Amino acid sequence: MSAEELNPFVIAQRQCDNAALYLPRLEPGLFEFLKRPDKLITVEFPIATSSGEVHNFVGYRCVHNRVRGPGKGGIRYHPDVTPDEVRALASWMTWKCAVVDVPFGGAKGGVVCNPKELSDEDLRHITRRYTAELNNNIGPHIDIPAPDVNTNARIMAIIYDTYEMMHKGENNLGVVTGKPVRVGGSLGRNEATSRGGLFVAQRALERGVLEGADSLEGLTVAIQGFGNAGGIAATLFHEAGAKIVAVSDSRGGVHCAEGIDPAAVHAHKKETGSVVGAGACTNCTNEELLEIECDILIPAALENQLRGDNAPNVKARMILELANGPTTPEADAVFHDRGIPVLPDILANAGGVTVSYFEWVQNNKNEQWDEDEVNAKLERIMRRATDGVLEEQARVNGSLDELTAERAQLGRNGDRLEPVDLRTAAFIVAVRRVALVSLDRGIWP
Repeated sequence: MSAEELNPFVIAQRQCDNAALYLPRLEPGLFEFLKRPDKLITVEFPIATSSGEVHNFVGYRCVHNRVRGPGKGGIRYHPDVTPDEVRALASWMTWKCAVVDVPFGGAKGGVVCNPKELSDEDLRHITRRYTAELNNNIGPHIDIPAPDVNTNARIMAIIYDTYEMMHKGENNLGVVTGKPVRVGGSLGRNEATSRGGLFVAQRALERGVLEGADSLEGLTVAIQGFGNAGGIAATLFHEAGAKIVAVSDSRGGVHCAEGIDPAAVHAHKKETGSVVGAGACTNCTNEELLEIECDILIPAALENQLRGDNAPNVKARMILELANGPTTPEADAVFHDRGIPVLPDILANAGGVTVSYFEWVQNNKNEQWDEDEVNAKLERIMRRATDGVLEEQARVNGSLDELTAERAQLGRNGDRLEPVDLRTAAFIVAVRRVALVSLDRGIWP
């Protein structure tokens, strides 16, 4: 048996290809254009670090597609950043924005570095230099970065300040989102990814995705990742009536079948730097957490956590992806065969980019919305998007014979199409929306 493909860009392309099977009238040449990134920028620069040494850093910024609006996507600081990872994440941003119908395209960036080995001063210098190197490749109506792995509101404020220094006399607040509220950020942005995932889970349960449960009340939840997304999700799901039974971070995790108090775990992590050892819990590894018996598993860390080799051992009844790309196609196939619904990343974690859009609108209009207004708008969009994906799945699975016949009539592969999972349904919604805008605009020249 060959090794499983874990290249995120290859996985992203496969997900698109699978969706295209169910869009028989999508012109193949247009589809190939939609799959491929518009551009990938590579920058390289030296930094005199606080250790007294000069180190060279490499950064990337990929714009996948701007048919529906400016590029939008986070910047991550991580030693494992690669061009293919950035290209994959940028493409997922295109589809994510389309699923929730936010008028942005997809982009993503990253710098190859380990923030845990760098001082705050080093990170400030890296951020300013990276921003200066990108220069006019980003902008409020061109490409709008946001926080991602190992970046935060402070880093976004530095990007804004650096860009502002190079573009005097303009309203540049919208060049980046996820800023501190006092620097033009939006109330509710910090919690938006997790809150959006909560709204998706609640709506999916209301629509009967998980047999025997129509709300979160009493359901058990395990969360891999206790950073911004996972840590806040633990609090929000706990407040909504769920029982948190396991959490983890990069060092490991804890498991307690009787339930975990998220506030106590947050306090423990603040004191020790990790969730490991929190409360009267049993320590576990990140791999072990994925196989803990629970109603809902929330991967909220990095890519490729759920794979063909461990998916058969997953005991969760439903999966909600707050991380980007945590599930490989092989794992998806296992979950589909086992009847385990996966609420996919391009839907489940789209709350972040949705409130980033709200922040961008507020910046451009010089407004500040209150948090209740932000959360109400977010809930409306996430519930509507969830309905759209569930209804698309039902529509496609109810017309497989017709779609197969249409493919054969058009000279496409005539093999009978298989029922789709929620990820494929979400991609169908997204690819169709981007394709229709492309056709409305026309192919230039």
